[in-house]
Amino acid sequence: MSNAKIAELASLDTELKRELGLWEGVSIIGGIMIGSGIFFLGSFVLQRSQLAPGLALLAWLAGGIITLLAGLCYAELGASIPRAGGAYVYLREAYGPLFGFLQGWTAFFVSASGSISALAVAFATYFSAVVPLSPFGIKMLAIGTIIFLTIINALGVKLGGQVQNVLMVAKLLPIVIIIAAGLIFGSAGNTMTVFPGGAGLISSFGMALIASLWAYEGWSNVNTIAEEIKNPQRNLPLALLIAIGGVTAIYVLFNFALLKVLPAAAIAEDAKPAAAAAKLIFGPWGASLVTLGALISIFGSTNGCVLVFPRMYYAMAKDGLFFPLFTEVHPRYRTPIPSLIASAVVAIILLYTGTFQQLTTMVVFAGWVFYTLTIVSIFILRKKYPDLPRPYKVWGYPVVPVLSVLTSLFLLINCLKEDPRSSLFGLVIPALGVPAYYWFKTAQARREARLAAEGVASGHE
Repeated sequence: MSNAKIAELASLDTELKRELGLWEGVSIIGGIMIGSGIFFLGSFVLQRSQLAPGLALLAWLAGGIITLLAGLCYAELGASIPRAGGAYVYLREAYGPLFGFLQGWTAFFVSASGSISALAVAFATYFSAVVPLSPFGIKMLAIGTIIFLTIINALGVKLGGQVQNVLMVAKLLPIVIIIAAGLIFGSAGNTMTVFPGGAGLISSFGMALIASLWAYEGWSNVNTIAEEIKNPQRNLPLALLIAIGGVTAIYVLFNFALLKVLPAAAIAEDAKPAAAAAKLIFGPWGASLVTLGALISIFGSTNGCVLVFPRMYYAMAKDGLFFPLFTEVHPRYRTPIPSLIASAVVAIILLYTGTFQQLTTMVVFAGWVFYTLTIVSIFILRKKYPDLPRPYKVWGYPVVPVLSVLTSLFLLINCLKEDPRSSLFGLVIPALGVPAYYWFKTAQARREARLAAEGVASGHE
């Protein structure tokens, strides 16, 4: 690899603004991760664990460990290549531009935009507990939420980061209160069964794990905004480690607290188990506390997604592999406004494609296909670019990346087996991206040829 290529990949130069520090990085990761999942998915995980509390908690813990292993790998990639676009850039460098494009294409049409859609629906659903809304009203509020947050983040990454900081602190307060009260006052008497009596233990655990991983979804997004983080070689790995470790502890303790308060069967049957637990502990105002906490939490998660995802489309367009309009940055706010708007439009369209549970399965499956490829890219990039500066190297290499890849493959196979419809949809979109890639490549070649011809003509004048 040439010195020029090394300098390009490791460069800290950017036309964006580096205005986000370590705490903003932690807030963005934690703020996206702690969204709707902590309030919704306790029931799903228990259902898929055959009502075995110990197995459900193990699924939450395993989800955190799997995420942390993958996060260690992303920390090395982000510290060595601190460019906007995250996984798109790593896949481009490891496998070639087609694979990077397919990751960004899938994020645009499925995983990233689907996360925004699912979170907006979750926010509107919880809001309807305060102000009753019809199904149409819930859809309209979800659309309004996406539009409002898009406007906020168009006004500057610093404003978006500040909003994320405030929401992160606000969302933790009710969660910590519920954990403390549940651990102190809970007396449901659930036996922490790990091995349920039914058949299909491995399959049940795998699907419970898929459900828990939706709650962890979003951990990799700080890499996407690497060009806007101060001292990314230090702050990006630290943000990943602190946020993922902290969120794992919160999820396990929160669900253990719910099991201390409510019988496992009651949690599995209730779409809002956290609200039921808080009402039992604190009385009528307890449900209001959880509803408020859920609204803040989900709103913050949606804000984080709206902030980070468009940076990937901006990076793709800079390479000539997406719509040229997406390269434009606002002259004052230094934000990729066309990418922000396009992201919002696709997220709104996806609101009409399926249920919350279908959206989450689709997002997790599509996301982990590319997480797996990205983790494998560590081996390729170390061999391909041995002289690239690596301020942070993944602990336990090569064991940690190998374990992460094997776990990812198990999850993908199990998800495909148990929910083929949603999973296969997550594969259809990347397949459609192949002809789209060549269309963008051809269009880019034509633009370059036209510009070259215009330059020659100008030189003759």
